[in-house]
Amino acid sequence: MAATGTIPSSILIVGSGVFGLSTAYALAQRDAFKNSTITLLERLDFPAPDAASIDSSRIIRPDYADPAYAALMSEAHPHWRGGFGAEERYTEAGLCLVQDSTDDSVDDAAHYYLVKALENVKSRLGLKVGRRDEGGQVEPMETPEDVARVTASMGGDCGRRGYVNWTSGWADAEAGMRYMRQLVDGIGRVKFRTAEVARLHYGTDRVEDVELVGGERLSSDLVVLATGAWMPKLVDLRGIASATGQVLAYIDITQEEQDRLGGNPTLLCETNGMFIIPPRNRVLKVARHGYGYANPTTIPHPERPGETITVSLPRTKHDDPNLNIAPEGDQACREYLAKCIPSLATRPWTHTRICWYSDTPTGDWLISYHPTYRNLFVATGGSGHAYKFLPVIGERIVDVMTGEERDELGAELVKKWKWPAQRKEEDHVWTDDWRGGVKGMILDEELAKGEIGALRSRL
Repeated sequence: MAATGTIPSSILIVGSGVFGLSTAYALAQRDAFKNSTITLLERLDFPAPDAASIDSSRIIRPDYADPAYAALMSEAHPHWRGGFGAEERYTEAGLCLVQDSTDDSVDDAAHYYLVKALENVKSRLGLKVGRRDEGGQVEPMETPEDVARVTASMGGDCGRRGYVNWTSGWADAEAGMRYMRQLVDGIGRVKFRTAEVARLHYGTDRVEDVELVGGERLSSDLVVLATGAWMPKLVDLRGIASATGQVLAYIDITQEEQDRLGGNPTLLCETNGMFIIPPRNRVLKVARHGYGYANPTTIPHPERPGETITVSLPRTKHDDPNLNIAPEGDQACREYLAKCIPSLATRPWTHTRICWYSDTPTGDWLISYHPTYRNLFVATGGSGHAYKFLPVIGERIVDVMTGEERDELGAELVKKWKWPAQRKEEDHVWTDDWRGGVKGMILDEELAKGEIGALRSRL
């Protein structure tokens, strides 16, 4: 093992999201760990309804400005096209990436992302450029008319230019997680337990034990923390990674609308972070990949008893069943829906949700041993783009855990995911990665600006 030099006899994984569950799967299959006991703690019975990975859909794409993630997706994509994507868990209907402006000076970040992503899928993945009806896999859209042609069934103004990658698609997120859980269960080596962790007890250079709510303590040779946006409760990540809440809204549609819109590509606007994923089972989702909301919460310092710190932590419908998205998020989703699919402009939301990211300054994940506690490994900072790698990310995490760099990509990922040399000056991390919306919003302040009155759909 990279940090201790020995294979641990016991491994305790905290969190059963994308990083935690996939790590358990990879460990359970490696001969090096055949004599290790592997226990996975889940805060709520699986699948936790407020977990970021438990949702109707997630985008599956190799379309990245960063070539390393594009290359990693080339490992994951065959799995989505195979067993992982079977039984309608994956739909390859394309991804339409657009800008709402043709002025590069106004929309510079969006234009840069589009240009670099298109460059990578052409050069790194070798996709054929051209119209789909002529055998093309990636289709540049140079004018608003091109965008309108690709998104004709939506009936609105979906963008000014961009490209569509017909080899991208979307996954039924919850179904994918359930499938991964089945795979782990099938190996028979991972013990699952539903129990919430209250705190970790830290010694000088190691985690001594893990205390559960109720007082029980568990000890383990290796502790893997993979609790996503809830991580700041258990380890001090100020200036490294923070929880941010993202807005998601859903509407019911008719069968005719399902038939008309169901085969569309996913629409993602690089200008404002808004996106619409094609409907399934007469439910359509509108959401924003944004800077999100912070939820400042004062808690006991996770590593220094007697001290307190203020960090952003998730607030979900599990905490408050009446919690909905803030008015500004509601308005953003409503305006984007009206712009792109005018026929649905006044359709009321059936429900809304705040989905919590663990954000890092660069958008790169934090997958590393802790620099102080040698038996603590962290896997977090998904920054809203980890789910698509579910079939393969566990193997890459265990590579980092064991100090194995099996290829050039692995060596590059280790550098991207390492514990930062220094923390950001500000405790709360507002990512510098591409996002939509406004940076700096506080959840309570936005919720206090007034409730949006919305009737439930009766379709």
